[in-house]
Amino acid sequence: MRITEVIVTPIAVPDVPLANTKGVHPAVFLRAVIEMRTDTGLVGLGETYGARRTLDGLTTVAPLLEGLDPCDLHGLRRRIDAALPDAGGVNAPTALADHRLVDVVYSAFELACLDLRGKEAGRPLCDLLGGAVRKTIPFGGYLFFKFAKQDLTFGPDIMGEVMTPDALVDQAREFVGQYGFRSLKLKGGVLEPDLEVETMLKLREAFPDHGLRIDPMGAWTVPTARRVVDQLVDVLEYLEDPCRGMDAMAELSAQIDLPLATNLVVVEFEQIFEAVRKDAVQIILSDHHYWRGATGCIHLGEMCRAAGLGVSMHSNSHLGISLAGMCHVAAATPNLTYDCDTHYPWSAREIVKGGRPVFRDGALQVPEGPGLGVELDHAAVAELHDLYNRAMVRDRDDTDEMRKYIPDYVRQVPRW
Repeated sequence: MRITEVIVTPIAVPDVPLANTKGVHPAVFLRAVIEMRTDTGLVGLGETYGARRTLDGLTTVAPLLEGLDPCDLHGLRRRIDAALPDAGGVNAPTALADHRLVDVVYSAFELACLDLRGKEAGRPLCDLLGGAVRKTIPFGGYLFFKFAKQDLTFGPDIMGEVMTPDALVDQAREFVGQYGFRSLKLKGGVLEPDLEVETMLKLREAFPDHGLRIDPMGAWTVPTARRVVDQLVDVLEYLEDPCRGMDAMAELSAQIDLPLATNLVVVEFEQIFEAVRKDAVQIILSDHHYWRGATGCIHLGEMCRAAGLGVSMHSNSHLGISLAGMCHVAAATPNLTYDCDTHYPWSAREIVKGGRPVFRDGALQVPEGPGLGVELDHAAVAELHDLYNRAMVRDRDDTDEMRKYIPDYVRQVPRW
């Protein structure tokens, strides 16, 4: 089997103004859909970020993959490295962490290669990663403070304004009622820390048996984070990225017993060693979009096991191809210690046939078909590609978007 053509289609998906410490989500989020065609007639699928830097990298590499055997992942990496020397990162300047372009591009094309290999063998993708240790994948409800959407041109709002602790608890009740989530994570760093402490305490009162987490995205100084931990140590299962930078996380870690998690200060394999030496974090969030693909996530799990670190799974705004990839990676990660994150309920659109997958008791079943186990809905992709052309959004800038709601907003990390 040889690759004959790779098609990369940028799409835009209606989003809602979810708030975080650097700003708020724009009106659409961007994705890139990959179709990897072969001389056997099989087509492998992939999905990744769709902002300018990633899209440029994907479209540069795509024509260079003609003739590659999808089993030759080392060859895939060599072609990408040669095509994108000194490529830098993918994220916009307002992001708090960056991911190497070569890793993101490799990860996207690797997923399509693995989908092809699974389809050729008639086996699910998780079997190619070592086999499934679980077929039911638990996810946590991802809670956000948010504004009411001002412009409904590209899609409706979801839940309206949520900018108080009580409104956030109502949001959680709706998510738990609709999806059955058994754990909940709040994107913090938006309101003053005392209000976010109040929010977590009210969530604990409303959901006494749920695992609870908060991710301020580096919004707090070490003293502020320590003060928050003193109030929430018996409430949280872990605290994610309260402080910005490895040294600040290590300083806080030395003062507390609550586990610290990250997807900001450890995003590459080389950084794991420093994190362990400094005892900066106890949990690393996996993500097949930038941890060198699905196979890289399995390696990450093994490194974490050897280092005595826990493993959770990061989410970005995604659709069904990425969600299927998450499920297969989670299925084949023996030491997946915590429920996976997912933004999925915040969008109403889909690009795979059969409609949106159904969460039961906060979990999804691993797709059973060969490869990823999903099939592309070409009409849905065409519609969202048309939206991409109409929306004319080519990059993500949460800080600029925030000024539509708070005109004098100034990005500041840490803020408290």
